[in-house]
Amino acid sequence: MKHLLRSLPAAAALLLSPLVLTQCASGPAVASADSSEIAADSRAALRDLYRQNPKARSLGQRAKGVLVFPHITKGGFMLGGMGGNGALVRSDGSIRDYYQTGGVSYGLQAGVQKYGYALFLMDNAAFANINRADGWEVGSSPSLVIVDEGKAASLSTTTIDSGTYAFFFNQRGLMGGLGLQGSKITRIQPNR
Repeated sequence: MKHLLRSLPAAAALLLSPLVLTQCASGPAVASADSSEIAADSRAALRDLYRQNPKARSLGQRAKGVLVFPHITKGGFMLGGMGGNGALVRSDGSIRDYYQTGGVSYGLQAGVQKYGYALFLMDNAAFANINRADGWEVGSSPSLVIVDEGKAASLSTTTIDSGTYAFFFNQRGLMGGLGLQGSKITRIQPNR
């Protein structure tokens, strides 16, 4: 009986993980979106980010493009996953490219969280990285800087050089940690 009680959490995790991963990878924010919906949500999220964070706005003025994922869902119990769709807002404001981010994680984790993030692509190399044939593994980029409140305070036109800067926004839910390690970004062709 003791063995059965100790195995129960692991069995529940194994049974629930595919459901959570399926929701994260193909939930409403991913499966039902079309290009106009993704573009509108991405533009609105970027406007909100600029309104709330002047440093993000000044970074956006110098970026080659901003890859915005307005609705990411992350969830799990020991085994977890995250996913969502986004658009690349070019320096002229146009949107022609759409992307999906996804990832799987394991470890001591439990909960569900929704958030968004924007990647500010500051140079041609960063801009080219997102269109690799097999997708861009975000955690493998040596020039990715996660911008928190402390880092944002130190950004200036002389400290912004090259690479990619990431801003998180609209965090809701309960789940420990927020990062991009293991995330992969791939180009998609949503419905028009």
